[in-house]
Formats: sequence, structure tokens, C-alpha cells
Amino acid sequence: MSAPDETSTPDGEVPPSQAIIEAVAEREGVDVTEIEPPAYDPLFTVVNPEALDELFDTTTGTASNAVVELEYEGYEIVVRSHGDVDVFDPSSPDSPNGRIEE
Repeated sequence: MSAPDETSTPDGEVPPSQAIIEAVAEREGVDVTEIEPPAYDPLFTVVNPEALDELFDTTTGTASNAVVELEYEGYEIVVRSHGDVDVFDPSSPDSPNGRIEE
């Protein structure tokens, strides 16, 4: 059983959209600057990065308890409040959509 890759964004230092790119780069074993076309689709093809960042923006004084799940580059991505980002292989039993109910 493998744990998901996680990139935390404490105190909002890294917006969730950037945390997704960093987490995918780590999972792929490439430099974050390599997560760009033509090898990788732009993040905006699956989510509006500005809207995602705004949803989890804690500088407005209202903490969000939102959770966003999306698929990007063959991975299942889960973004939680405070910008925590988990990257799952969809075939893994740890995946949110790959869990087997017993």
C-alpha cells in the first residue's frame, strides 16, 4: 500500500494550482518546469487555476472547508483546505475512486 504524494501549502505560500503542478512533477520524477506542453496538458484544461486558488485563499479571513477532486495527467488529485494536495494513481486501492468497499 503506497501513500499518496503530498505537497502542503502552509500559510498559503504556494497556491493550490502550483501545488498540483509540483506534486505531479514529483510523482513523475521530473523538474516542475517540465510540466508544460507539449509533454503535459496545461492545468487549465481540467480546472480554472485562478478559481481554484481563490476557493482556498485563506487571506480573506474565511477558512474554506472545501475539497476538490479532479483528474490531471492520469492522476486523481484531491485538494483540501489549507492547500493540501494529494496525488493518487487511479489504479491504486488508496485512490479515492479506487477504494474497494467491503
